[in-house]
Amino acid sequence: MDPAGQDINLNSPHKGLLSDSMMDVPVDTGGAVEEEIITLRQVLAAKERHSGELRRKLGLSTLDGLRQNLSRSWQDVQGSSAYMRTSEKLGEWNEKVTQSDLYKKTQETLSQAGQKTSAALSTVGSAISRKLGDMRNSATFKSFEDRVGTIKSKVIGGRENGGDNLPSPTGSSDKPLADHAPF
Repeated sequence: MDPAGQDINLNSPHKGLLSDSMMDVPVDTGGAVEEEIITLRQVLAAKERHSGELRRKLGLSTLDGLRQNLSRSWQDVQGSSAYMRTSEKLGEWNEKVTQSDLYKKTQETLSQAGQKTSAALSTVGSAISRKLGDMRNSATFKSFEDRVGTIKSKVIGGRENGGDNLPSPTGSSDKPLADHAPF
């Protein structure tokens, strides 16, 4: 048989039989093959190290490479026919769902609920604001405000005069503290 014109049909009755030109090729027992595999692994490792050094010198990080690979993979996915078909099908389903009566009723109900919630929160905010205003105008708050003002004037006045006219926290100074009536 001529090797160039040899039939490579796997269903041929001659499959598995070596041609005459292949009979005189020595068959290796595996030792040399193992050595060649080890050599190829070493060469590959050296090339990967060299590639890593070049990337480092060029300022390319592993993260950049990963980002590029992910981007390329995502573009491949988006270009795939399965993605296109799925995207088209989801678009059809979206159209059917958004046009359904149930969806429209749910959307309307949620919209009304949102408006009512917003109005309720606005009312609560107004009520709190009104209560704080009422509290600020109360006698208790006015009394508190007056006391804070008195203390403030003593602090500022004491510093302006160069003296320390602050009352002692223990009340042991020669100036008596104001009475401790509740607000």
